[in-house]
Amino acid sequence: MGFINTKYWIPAFAGTTGFKCFEKIIMTIPAYQQIKDYVAREIQAGRWREGDLVPSEHELVRKFGVARMTVNRAMRELADAGLLRRTKGAGTYVAGCKYQSTLVEIRSIADEIRERGHVHTAKVLTLETRKADAERAAALELRPGAPVFFSLIVHSENALPIQLEARYVSPVAAPEYLEQDFSELTPSEYLTQVAPATRAQYRVDATLPDAAMRRALAMSAHEPCLSLYRSTWSGRRAVTFAELHYPASRYSFRGVF
Repeated sequence: MGFINTKYWIPAFAGTTGFKCFEKIIMTIPAYQQIKDYVAREIQAGRWREGDLVPSEHELVRKFGVARMTVNRAMRELADAGLLRRTKGAGTYVAGCKYQSTLVEIRSIADEIRERGHVHTAKVLTLETRKADAERAAALELRPGAPVFFSLIVHSENALPIQLEARYVSPVAAPEYLEQDFSELTPSEYLTQVAPATRAQYRVDATLPDAAMRRALAMSAHEPCLSLYRSTWSGRRAVTFAELHYPASRYSFRGVF
């Protein structure tokens, strides 16, 4: 690991004459961390803006006088944290801001994206009938093994995947669910029409996605997800149980109390 020496002067003790003596302390900060700090400062100061190409690894090697593996580590960790976006063969760019969603309202992801002036697209991976396991059956107030409708959809904002939606729906509450074109109409929009939510229960977890989820959301190997699990009712009837997964580097939740 490379190191760059940084010198600090701090008070040591006070002398009897009233003059303070000082002791020279040398602290070593890992070079990769200093590179990360430098890049972060440039972005926070607005000198490097969203979409800007940042200096190459070769340029940073020359600037800091360290090995390329040290620079590579710094850039990789910044990309994993969502500050940079690395494109093979094209370079490294300042990443976009995190998109936000509210926990208070039940809204369509498509509406949120359009309000930001961006384009929503949806790719339907699965649309079928399944037998409910114990957890999903309990959420839908059904017996284990009862048939439920299931959809798995990737939602993208400006062609960048931001949500993987796995949704279980009660056939009693929405009998025509499987007949819908969810590349045009989101499940949330459809269910609002046929069974408007009157009550909801949810929790949010930080999770590590499996390989299939990482591929669907175009995530790096060690990036965590924000996972929202939500059950909704219309009147006294349980309607749906949704598992909504977001790349933590590209999404956040907000709320006002």
